Amino acid sequence: MRDGWIKAAAGTPAVSVAGCAENGAACLSLAREAAGAGAQLLVLPELCLTGYTCGDLFSQRTLTDAAAAALLFLAQQTAGLPLLIAAGLPSVQGGKLYNCAAVLYRGEILGLIPKTYLPNYGEFYEARQFTPADTELPRTAQLCGREIPFGTDLLFCCREAPEFVLGVEICEDLWSIRPPSIRMAEAGASIIANLSASDETAGKVQYRRNLVCGQSARLVCGYVYAGAGDGESTTDMVFAGHRLIAENGVLLAESGLFSSGLTVSEIDVQRLYGERQRMSTYPAAGDTMRRIPFSLPLSETKLTRFVSSAPFLPAEGPQRAGRCEEILSIQAHGLATRLLRAGAKKAVIGVSGGLDSSLALLAAARAMDFLSRPRTDILAITMPCFGTTSRTLENARGLCRALGVSLREIPLGKAVRGHLRDIGHDEAIHDVTYENAQARERTQVLMDAANQAGGIVVGTGDLSELALGWATYNGDHMSMYGVNASVPKTLVRYLVLHEAEREPSLSAVLRDILDTPVSPELLPADGDAILQRTEDLVGPYALHDFFLYYVIRWGFPPRKVLRLAVYAFGDSFGQEEILRWLRVFYRRFFAQQFKRSCLPDGPKVGSVSLSPRGDWRMPSDASAALWLRELDEPEGTDPGSPAC
Repeated sequence: MRDGWIKAAAGTPAVSVAGCAENGAACLSLAREAAGAGAQLLVLPELCLTGYTCGDLFSQRTLTDAAAAALLFLAQQTAGLPLLIAAGLPSVQGGKLYNCAAVLYRGEILGLIPKTYLPNYGEFYEARQFTPADTELPRTAQLCGREIPFGTDLLFCCREAPEFVLGVEICEDLWSIRPPSIRMAEAGASIIANLSASDETAGKVQYRRNLVCGQSARLVCGYVYAGAGDGESTTDMVFAGHRLIAENGVLLAESGLFSSGLTVSEIDVQRLYGERQRMSTYPAAGDTMRRIPFSLPLSETKLTRFVSSAPFLPAEGPQRAGRCEEILSIQAHGLATRLLRAGAKKAVIGVSGGLDSSLALLAAARAMDFLSRPRTDILAITMPCFGTTSRTLENARGLCRALGVSLREIPLGKAVRGHLRDIGHDEAIHDVTYENAQARERTQVLMDAANQAGGIVVGTGDLSELALGWATYNGDHMSMYGVNASVPKTLVRYLVLHEAEREPSLSAVLRDILDTPVSPELLPADGDAILQRTEDLVGPYALHDFFLYYVIRWGFPPRKVLRLAVYAFGDSFGQEEILRWLRVFYRRFFAQQFKRSCLPDGPKVGSVSLSPRGDWRMPSDASAALWLRELDEPEGTDPGSPAC
């Protein structure tokens, strides 16, 4: 539960139709297994204590009494488990029979939720036996000799983790025009449990999966769906025990069909609440529902869910190439529109033979193709200076030839030496002045060449460099349109690889560019060896992009970012190394905001942008001390507690 992760389990017991004692024992076995796996929540299927397919046997008091006894047995036997359980049973209340979900914790029955929408079409005839919950209901139920809260207006709230709020709906409720989970989420539910007995028909599994994922996205919630399976009568229907766990549109875990047992994953309720807070269209939690408190001991939740070490990269699979095309098209169309509006005759790009300028050049080529203009309207300028190697220079030339763009080569050594003499700087001192003089000379050449050609300068700097401030102020920091401004370095690399794989004529030169160490090439090289390697100085971009995603997109606190990074990168980086670079990230991110406060325009391509006009508004004078201090706190300390 620390850091907001709730381990949730969806369970399908093998039931015996009308065998309540056997079903109670089967549910107990799953509860013990779930608790052993560290779960804090177990969702069981609809009517699991009797079986869904009892038909008119539901009208027999013998069956409903046995179901209540099985529930009491399950509650008593799980009293020692720190596990919230939702189990299904029929229950007679106020002289009417309801299809219910009972929520249990530590031997107590916390509440009873009746099903709102009863399917009475096709193979379903629930209205024959049950009463829907859209009628006037008593507020309490008599069950197992106890008076407990009853109704569709119940939420179950954890005292120790206030973001863990459970709402419960039953099967058809999700398929209805207005699922009860909408009201629950509006009132603050972060996880919705669905106890289901949806039968299996051809093609239904995908539809069900879409419903669960879609509802979790619409409500910005976790959704735990447990379907009935083994043991249900096959007189007219077959049940496959389908189990799904989703979070905000993402499927975290899914069972195979025709299986019993548990499906387990972790839902990040802290992340869900953060996203709701960010969305101005998400309503504040109201007091329209009754809140039933329970207490769970705070513990470390062992993560099993997939956490990508490259969160900006498109997911593997057949859609990956399409996502790359989408990103490149956004870049290219943004640039094409800017060229049109500016009446620009040329797109002027400084081409170094590195990744960023290569991607900008590729996007510009697409922009000219969209505009039906010749690629010679792209003026690429390569500007060798003190640190330029023959490898990068040849790659710059080769890429320009392959794309068919105009190319000018303007050596900068003489101009930079003259400038250093003018300001009285010794050329032998290779400090920041020495480096930035070259970067600013490059930008001056580009700007003046653009004026000369009636064009605009297309910036090549990427999102990762903006986050770290790895750009020379009013040097490569500045352009007239930053086409890579919201593309992080890891994604830059992947988009260039995509183009290498897509276009054979570009493959050789792009692959060599991909194999070249990332470097600004501002310090003299040792022959043809690049000595100034960016990642040796600021840290691995794989780590920084990971930090950037979770710090900016999700607003996670430093310790949670560290924990996620250690989990995601496994053996690639040790915890101490990750911690070292995370501190660097926070220091640089805060210190370099002044550069981001005056960025040129550029297209947003993903969920993270640092544009001061768009996603990120931050004072340039903010301090990183609070964030760095959290990383220095002893492990296990809660930074938000009064003691801290």
